[in-house]
Amino acid sequence: MSFFKLPAGLRDILPQESARLDRMEAILREKFIKAGYRTVRTAGLEYYDTLACIESRVPQTKMFKMTDKDGNLIVLRPDMTLACARIAATKLRDEKIKLCYFSNIYDFSAGGNSDREVMQAGVESFGEQGAESDAKTVAFAAECLRASGIENFIIDIGHVGFYKGILEGSGLSEEAAEEIRGYINAKDAVNTEIALKKYGASKKAQSALLALPSLFGGVQILETAKSFTDNGMALSALEHLQEVYAYLRELGVEQYISFDLGTIKSLSYYSGMVFTGLAEGVGAPILSGGRYDGLCAQFGKDRTAVGFAIGLMRALRAQGTEVDESC
Repeated sequence: MSFFKLPAGLRDILPQESARLDRMEAILREKFIKAGYRTVRTAGLEYYDTLACIESRVPQTKMFKMTDKDGNLIVLRPDMTLACARIAATKLRDEKIKLCYFSNIYDFSAGGNSDREVMQAGVESFGEQGAESDAKTVAFAAECLRASGIENFIIDIGHVGFYKGILEGSGLSEEAAEEIRGYINAKDAVNTEIALKKYGASKKAQSALLALPSLFGGVQILETAKSFTDNGMALSALEHLQEVYAYLRELGVEQYISFDLGTIKSLSYYSGMVFTGLAEGVGAPILSGGRYDGLCAQFGKDRTAVGFAIGLMRALRAQGTEVDESC
């Protein structure tokens, strides 16, 4: 009967698949703990104002909202990085702390083929900064994917500073820049060009922004990108990525690395390098991360930070083993 169905974007995990999840979580938990990360379990419900009123606010359309008995508006946890940053800033005294988690997040705006309940395993390092810290985080992400039994994957690296630098002097408002970011991230050149003209972006900015979707590939793409801008922030971002790549070569993971300056995550809290893990046979990222140095300050204590999250169900699909739940 129809009322036995689950809402769009939600699913049950049956025994065989659940057993595979258990094995993957056990592997990742061991990796995290050996690397010095300490487990946290964040609250599943938070006040709406906590996440809607900070500078890096979560769009209200993404949050499952309800009221408690006192009439306060509360939401299901929409983001683990925000939760960990809140804990690090308000409840932990150590200047340097490494946290890990195995938690679900909830996205009201998803549905259809997208998950509204997303199972994640992730790590967040607070109090570290610089190209070496960024490289070690990316290398650890690759190590975790390999340990999980995923062989054919690539990690695309970008930098929000490159996009922000191009925006300087473009004449675009914050709202217009965010709309255009979405088009660029989707590799939608037609709507990117339409929006740039609609919002009156400068000719120089139009040229650079329209080139972004083509700026992907090996480390040589960073040199190519320099020809599209003379902005100091953008050039500094490219130099930082070259430093990160040098460390990644030392760490022996360069075979998993690619650069994509057209992969631009939401600018709400990312402040520097960003990266995305892609695997053969999975039509969406299995891993996402980056640097978010200004986020903790929004909760009262300034700390540098970098981390990543693995989507566990997508990671299972990336293993390439089908599960028959019919028996």
